[in-house]
Amino acid sequence: MEWLKKLIEKHTTDGTLNQEELIKEVNKEFPKHAVPKDTYNALSDNKKQLEKDISDRDKQLEELKKVDAEGLKEQIEKLQEENKTAKEKYESEMKDLNLTNAIKLKIAGKVHDEDLVAGLFDKEKLILQDDGSITGLDDQYKNISENKPFLLKETEPIGTGGSTGNGEKKKVPIDKTNYGSTLGKSVEKTNLDTSSYEI
Repeated sequence: MEWLKKLIEKHTTDGTLNQEELIKEVNKEFPKHAVPKDTYNALSDNKKQLEKDISDRDKQLEELKKVDAEGLKEQIEKLQEENKTAKEKYESEMKDLNLTNAIKLKIAGKVHDEDLVAGLFDKEKLILQDDGSITGLDDQYKNISENKPFLLKETEPIGTGGSTGNGEKKKVPIDKTNYGSTLGKSVEKTNLDTSSYEI
């Protein structure tokens, strides 16, 4: 308390302290340098509250950090799951596309309705190998051709010229609604007499 020290020095003469004058001046100056108890208590309470608030905010910040970290973790896990799902969907779609293309190539030009016949293949039983080959494709095609031969186009034996051995013209029934044009072109290419066909 520098102010009190100066007052003591002021009221000391030749080593003797004038206590009466000192007390008077102390009583006069004290309020200027001291804090009333009520004010002190209020300030003390405010200080404690501020310290508590700071402590609470520190705790909240730590909690927010935890929440943010956890939220970030959840977001990462969500994105990882979405990526996994997207990858599985992509792989599934690519597999289905490869199987569909393989089936289409297998039956191309061999059946009346490729979409209809393609739908008869059980893709779940087809196995796509690493080299691109399809296990089970030939077996399923054979099964369809044996059990539903009417779905397949008839093929002319090579060298018959469209006639039987005794020279009699062979009549091949054609559904002109769907296949007349196609088979008509085939007839022209084989140089067959179209009058022998029911079109």
